[in-house]
Amino acid sequence: MINFDFNIDMRIKDVFFDTAKVKRSVDKATRKALSRAGAFIRTTARRSIRKRKGISKPGNPPSSHEGDLRRLIFFGLGPDKRSVIIGPVKFNQRGNAPQALEHGGFTTILKRNHKTRKFEVKQVRIAARPFMAPALEEEIPKLPKRWHNSVR
Repeated sequence: MINFDFNIDMRIKDVFFDTAKVKRSVDKATRKALSRAGAFIRTTARRSIRKRKGISKPGNPPSSHEGDLRRLIFFGLGPDKRSVIIGPVKFNQRGNAPQALEHGGFTTILKRNHKTRKFEVKQVRIAARPFMAPALEEEIPKLPKRWHNSVR
């Protein structure tokens, strides 16, 4: 009679996959997908802001008279690398024009008095002219498709 004695020393998780490698792959795919989502939302928001001399109607995206608002919309990954932050940077130290345009409210402007030729600081009320929220709403249905098959 022959006796076969096998000693199998194998870990179950080694049979299936390398956990660290999968986590790295998922993290890399997440960062890439979030970055792409940020870029698409930023582009949609920039495209909604038209460069023209007149002012836009409340409720519609704002007009950009000099192009600053469109140029100053950026995106970046959040500190946890699992979120993306998209929006305009602050124009100057006094005002909050981008926030006032998006939600409505007050902002400070610098206006020149043509009679005295001096500049005056003036606070004005701005009706809401959202541009970031509509861009997000337009891109949300497209996000799952862009995320599909992102982990390799």
